Amino acid sequence: MTLTRDFKQTVVARVERDPDFAKALLDEAATLFLSGEADTARLILRDLVNATVGFESLAELTSKPSKSLHRMLSPKGNPSMDNLAAIFGAIRGWLNVKFDVRVVAA
Repeated sequence: MTLTRDFKQTVVARVERDPDFAKALLDEAATLFLSGEADTARLILRDLVNATVGFESLAELTSKPSKSLHRMLSPKGNPSMDNLAAIFGAIRGWLNVKFDVRVVAA
């Protein structure tokens, strides 16, 4: 039997060795939210939080309870825009990146 690595461990390892991967995950989550694919965006954001700041530190940065953040970023979560803005802002600050929004014609 082949040994496989847990997906979460794979994401954490990749983020640790490639900081640009974390930035790409943040970009993808933002793009998915703006494109109406909130379910997938929440899951990517959850993996990014686990691989970087962690939910306890995110709770401190956003002044939101850790359990609430877990629920917001769960598959059935339903965070408000204010909460999403706080989460994105905290992760953006943690990764030391800024958003550059561009509209592309369809």
